[in-house]
Amino acid sequence: MNQIQSLLNDCLIKTKHVEHAAIIKLKDETVWASTLGFNLQPQHALLLSSAFFKNLLHVRREGLYFKEKHYKCVRADECSIYLKNEDRGLIAVKTDSYILVATYSEGMYPSVCVEAVEKLVHSSVDLKWSISITANIEKENVFYLFFFPLANYFRDKEN
Repeated sequence: MNQIQSLLNDCLIKTKHVEHAAIIKLKDETVWASTLGFNLQPQHALLLSSAFFKNLLHVRREGLYFKEKHYKCVRADECSIYLKNEDRGLIAVKTDSYILVATYSEGMYPSVCVEAVEKLVHSSVDLKWSISITANIEKENVFYLFFFPLANYFRDKEN
């Protein structure tokens, strides 16, 4: 498990109200990391990116077909999309650099899922210091722990 997966697990999955989560890089619309069992294909990443940048009004009106299920829109604006399908749901929150995607299932509270996702995104953007892990590939793949704004970490990893 990589460090970003650990971040998703620690901040989202451990709430017991997030079933799966992933981070999509906006720069190249690829899945950067996902939790165990969340197989987010490139077309899913592109679909969610397009939902924010090209089809927001359509998503608001018609919902979104995601992973073979139709989700009705609960909320859609330039930063967040909340979708629901019976007892399941999908939350997507966009920043300047990435989209954080999370799902919830039957028995989970949607409000707790939303709160956890929004809190993680806003803490990574607003807080001065967050913990993040980087790898020094050229020196024996040793991991170092650094403290700096998480938003900058995501932005720097894209380059």
